[in-house]
Amino acid sequence: MTLNLKTFISACVLMAASMSVMAGLEEGKSAYARKNYALALKEFIPFAVGGSAEAGNHLGVMYVEGQGVAQNYKEAVKWYRMAAIQGNAAAQSNLGGMYLKGQGVVQDYREAVKWYLLAADHGDATAQFILGAMYANGQGVAQDDGEAVKWYLLAAEQGNAFAQTNLGVTYANGRGVAQNYRDAVSWYRLAAEQGDADAQFNLGLMYDNGYGVAQAYGDAVKWYRLAADQGQANAQYKLGTMYAYGQGVAPSKAIAYALYNLSASTDPSSTNTAIGNRAALASELPPRMMDAAQALTREMGKPGNVLNALDAYLKNFR
Repeated sequence: MTLNLKTFISACVLMAASMSVMAGLEEGKSAYARKNYALALKEFIPFAVGGSAEAGNHLGVMYVEGQGVAQNYKEAVKWYRMAAIQGNAAAQSNLGGMYLKGQGVVQDYREAVKWYLLAADHGDATAQFILGAMYANGQGVAQDDGEAVKWYLLAAEQGNAFAQTNLGVTYANGRGVAQNYRDAVSWYRLAAEQGDADAQFNLGLMYDNGYGVAQAYGDAVKWYRLAADQGQANAQYKLGTMYAYGQGVAPSKAIAYALYNLSASTDPSSTNTAIGNRAALASELPPRMMDAAQALTREMGKPGNVLNALDAYLKNFR
């Protein structure tokens, strides 16, 4: 088959235009990755206006975050919707998030589910995880633990740490699946190794209590420490308890008090057991030790400084 000159020229023009679009989008994404939002915006806008779903989604993200533009949820929704209608899974998931949170639109769980389902069916792991949570909580859909597990599993198998953590919880509690502590530990571990603080805390609990693993206080302390360093209030409380009773660590009431104090500051709600434990310990500490504990709390309260402060205290008070 012979390609005539006119057809050949038309094909070349179309190919060049396509390559130009791709180059522009790549330049925009590269600029965005470098946090050069002004350049990214300059690259994305013409393609988004021209109907590019990928550029539209990027533009929506920038309006949500206020990157290179004033934060504007309604404008973000506009661009997400344009891209979502074209089948862009990331935009569908993002649009679902706007309806879930009521940002730029009236909060509508059913509408959120609609867009999350479309994204999830395209394999979007974030949408799959959130769908699982919505089924677990009965938001926009009838509450269904089995459906929650289905979507958590799809996302977890793609490496979504939040889904792995929630799947661990379903196995630990026997919701939607038969209770199985070993499977709970396996999923918690995958998420914990990715740095998910809730998974780290939950894995610490499993070692602390010997659920699904041999009881090992040292391993419990290891995971509590990592979660506590990320500001997980329950982990800060449990780590304090390990120091209070000398489980997996040398006992120290001063450290226990400081960790209870930190946990109470992180989560001041009446349900936080650390508050009562802190009060009980306060009467046992002499003034000098109380001063040291308060100073340790202040140091641990600095952003990202829990373990640095704790380890420095341990080194100085050996």
